Amino acid sequence: MSALRAAARFGLLGRSLGHSWSPSIHARLGSIPYTLFEVEPQEVSGFIREGDWSGINVTIPYKRDAFELADERSEGAMRLGVANTLVRRGDGSIYADNTDLVGFGWMLDSFCRRVFDSPAGRALVDVPVVVLGSGGASRAVQAALDDVGARVSVISRRGQDGYGDLVRRHGDARLLVNTTPVGMYPNCPASPLSDERFFGLTSLAGVLDVVYNPQRTGICLQAERAGLPFESGLSMLVAQACRSAECFLDMSVEDERIEELVFWLKDSCTNVFFIGMPGVGKTSAARGLAHLLGRPFVDLDDAFRLSCGLSVQSYLRAYGEDSFRAIETKIAAEYGAQSGLVVACGGGIVTRKENWPLLHQNGTIVLLRRPLDQLPLDGRPISQERGLERLASERGPLYESWADLAIDCTGNAMSDAHLVRSFLGL
Repeated sequence: MSALRAAARFGLLGRSLGHSWSPSIHARLGSIPYTLFEVEPQEVSGFIREGDWSGINVTIPYKRDAFELADERSEGAMRLGVANTLVRRGDGSIYADNTDLVGFGWMLDSFCRRVFDSPAGRALVDVPVVVLGSGGASRAVQAALDDVGARVSVISRRGQDGYGDLVRRHGDARLLVNTTPVGMYPNCPASPLSDERFFGLTSLAGVLDVVYNPQRTGICLQAERAGLPFESGLSMLVAQACRSAECFLDMSVEDERIEELVFWLKDSCTNVFFIGMPGVGKTSAARGLAHLLGRPFVDLDDAFRLSCGLSVQSYLRAYGEDSFRAIETKIAAEYGAQSGLVVACGGGIVTRKENWPLLHQNGTIVLLRRPLDQLPLDGRPISQERGLERLASERGPLYESWADLAIDCTGNAMSDAHLVRSFLGL
């Protein structure tokens, strides 16, 4: 092993990198140590030319700098005019590549094989595809779509082909691809299209979003409501990381390995939310599951108390249920946008329909069920005021419709936790 390889140092270069999954992915690929390099614009040139690194990924806003400061560029980087992967060679020269093109190409082909039973090169020939956004990510997406023969239309707020005429001019679009950052964590869920415009595209057969966090972005949630196949950018993220690792480590990563990493990342990042009647045992089971998985545990009622300085019971008595529910929704939005948590929700979380996408965007929702005569009333003012039978009648259908998994409690919280873990394959 050369001295350079022995001292290899990898990482991600950007300006604000507070939430990145790249270190976890590259740790599994062997690109270690992998560091987040947050650099100000005036420091970029010096870092790229003189920095202590062997291979780096580059994200916005420095992809153009990476391209211009390299000594040699791949064909893909030349084609797009930006680079997101740099490798320092043994002689000190810098090689630039753009793995976004490969990453989206892999995602696109995988999606077409799954949805259309055909590779992208056959499924999308002369098919009208709408791409939202015209930035750096859009260029890679457009190039990949051009490679498979699709008819691409780019929609931009500043371009001649804008959002206002989207439905009239592109009502025949079969595939919709979002390359804008709208809906990206932490400003989620959100979509670049209003419901009117999205549901006006009546010829759509699928939706893709290059945003990978949350896993169900706003536009993916719209697709789900329309009964359309969809996919967010998680597989693109993994595929481009694998291509970067190939450049860093001079190795080959098989498709099976990419698929394996995609499934692993989904399992690792998906939240688990417990819902159910007050007193059913959500907190104890969720805490037990968090312990089994080694994940952070959150009780939304505790989060409410920390936020407001009052317990749920005290707040309800002082300010009423409507005020409580409004704050509960804000707290659900905060934790629903995060990843890899196990969360116990309040019994009434389902009474506001806007809470469902907040949980669903990045999570699996687990319903716990228990006979009403086994549910306690102490310390639960809404249960005492309305009665368990009435609450069950009001909330029961909502619980069932929200749940991805429903289990009958075993009588022991850890047994419930083990059961949930088994059913979810975690």
